Amino acid sequence: MIDRHSSYKPDNTMRELIRDNNLLLMTISRFDIAFGFGDSTVRDTCDCNQVDIGTFLAVCNLLSGREHESYPVALPSLMDYLKRAHSSFIDISLPKIRHRIIEAINCSETNEVSFLLIKFFDDYVAEVRQHLSHENDVVFRYVDGLLSGVRDDSFGISQFSVDHDHMGQQLNELKDIFIYHYSQKGNALLSSVLFDIINLEKDLMSHFLVENHLFVPAVEQLEQKLSVTQKEQKTHEAKDEKVEALGEREKEIICCVAKGMSNKEIADALCLSVHTVATHRKNISSKLEIHSTAGLAIFAILHKLVDLKDLNPHASRKE
Repeated sequence: MIDRHSSYKPDNTMRELIRDNNLLLMTISRFDIAFGFGDSTVRDTCDCNQVDIGTFLAVCNLLSGREHESYPVALPSLMDYLKRAHSSFIDISLPKIRHRIIEAINCSETNEVSFLLIKFFDDYVAEVRQHLSHENDVVFRYVDGLLSGVRDDSFGISQFSVDHDHMGQQLNELKDIFIYHYSQKGNALLSSVLFDIINLEKDLMSHFLVENHLFVPAVEQLEQKLSVTQKEQKTHEAKDEKVEALGEREKEIICCVAKGMSNKEIADALCLSVHTVATHRKNISSKLEIHSTAGLAIFAILHKLVDLKDLNPHASRKE
């Protein structure tokens, strides 16, 4: 027996999870976990089925109203779960309900009303297909790019979050039409259909919950991490560009500056005139946008143009 105040843990058995919340059977199937796991623990079952245990426990705990934040989510595993949920809605749940609606109202004399009810449902299915196709083709593809280190600046997970909808409202309207406005005798089949609609509505809400509380935050973290990495990379590239902008003679001179040599000492060492050295230093400062001797020395050190052991700590660093 699992304590109702604690979260599911890796050492709990799968049997314990199902006994606590039998709706998790749907979750287990969407992680592509084979049934027949007997009394195996969550850890052993996930290992056997190559499922990320943190993601599995985060989803199960969230959908059971338990603490889930302590379990890290692996985006590839979560996206596989969400894609299977999409397939379940489109290929199983919605076609099944449509078929059963037709069965339930087939004997009604109100054929025109029956036609309108089917059309209402078909329009809803088309909307759901469009919504889920957008997630599959745009959102998940965007996240795949993030996982490979590429960010598409034309899209962000915040756009998905703002436009995201649980898709349950029209189902609720259809259910209310049947219950409060559609009159026919012999409602055994219709009651069964309504039960399916209610369960699908709950399933869609659970799906919405997983996307909002697990998927979106995980993608936001990845976006932030990638933004920092790209910013650091751009900074590094900008620094490299500045080094590449220097000529070989300019690099020699900045090394001499870092070593604390005066213009005259640099001129003597490189067989140049003092005027030429001064001109080079002016050009170097202009290219690097660094005008102090100390700044030039630091630049040379940071970009490994000069070795620290070659520096004279007692040099005055006067121009």
